Amino acid sequence: MSSLPLSKNDSAPATTPVLRSPAANYAVSRRWRRLQPTLILAWLIMAVVILWAIAPQLFTHFSGTQGMAGAQRLPPGSTHWLGTDQLGRDLYARVVYGASHSLTGALVAVFLGLVIGSALGLTAAATGGLVDKLVMRIVDVLLSIPGLLLSLCVIILLGFGTVHAAIAVGVTSIANFARLARSEAILVRHSDYVEAAYGSGGTFFAILWRHILPNSLTAVIAFSALQFGSAILAISTLSFLGYGTPPPTPEWGLLIAEGRNYISTAWWLTTFPGVVVILTVLAANRISQSFRRTRS
Repeated sequence: MSSLPLSKNDSAPATTPVLRSPAANYAVSRRWRRLQPTLILAWLIMAVVILWAIAPQLFTHFSGTQGMAGAQRLPPGSTHWLGTDQLGRDLYARVVYGASHSLTGALVAVFLGLVIGSALGLTAAATGGLVDKLVMRIVDVLLSIPGLLLSLCVIILLGFGTVHAAIAVGVTSIANFARLARSEAILVRHSDYVEAAYGSGGTFFAILWRHILPNSLTAVIAFSALQFGSAILAISTLSFLGYGTPPPTPEWGLLIAEGRNYISTAWWLTTFPGVVVILTVLAANRISQSFRRTRS
């Protein structure tokens, strides 16, 4: 008995490869483009520095404040990776333990500038009129004073210390946060959905909380990452000048200041803390740049 030929409906189903749509391929390629090596390196640097600040004892068994007899100004080696200072203290341990003071001060400074500056900018943009002019004139006055001079004036009033230095740096950043928050809030305030919310009977505070505030803080938060690196650099500068944490507490700016007298005989005392500060600031700036690109 001869077999009948299979019809088109009776034929075995052929396995065809699943093809992605052009939109899906574009999304995958865009996601891979975002994973740039410099951005990954920046996040790794920030992760290491944050771990230094959270759990420094996991990265070194040396003390950050106590020296060892006969170990003064040893060059970098297998026992002391970054060498020792003039009192026999391990420089790597002091850099690790100093991360907590530098990062804590930078966080306090950014938080202070973010909260007060954003509140002033949103208030000026949402109310307008005389309040807007008054707030912006105060902002102009703060911007007219050099940042270092304003920080020194605040420290003289408050006293020395990491927290006081952080407050001083935060005061200098209030004006920048206020101008950025005001400009973003003005754009949101004149948008169509905010006008529609006013037209539908929405109250001022309800529209401010529900529409203006969440839609205008995206750029401000991205600016906070950039300001974080600037705050680390500013606090290190104040500590270098002697207005930060008093010795023997390790702090990055203080480490650079202590090693400047031995720069000809013990170059590692200023080089390695300076490199750590530079890498941390560059990493924060790179992360802030990625936030701005994501927003655009």
